[in-house]
Amino acid sequence: MKNTFKWILYSLILLFLILHNDIWFWKSPQIVFGLPVGLLFHILFCLGTSLLMYFIVKYAWSEK
Repeated sequence: MKNTFKWILYSLILLFLILHNDIWFWKSPQIVFGLPVGLLFHILFCLGTSLLMYFIVKYAWSEK
């Protein structure tokens, strides 16, 4: 596997760590699909994190 793809995945981990601190939806009373927008954000965040971890295990894990 190319080194650049590994660095892209590792950069996405850093981006997800930054995005996890949800300060922009914290006090928002907006409701989307019957859920508070902050809760919906975290549901989508968890799905995205799961997908990212799948790609990390599949492509960036060292094969020894």
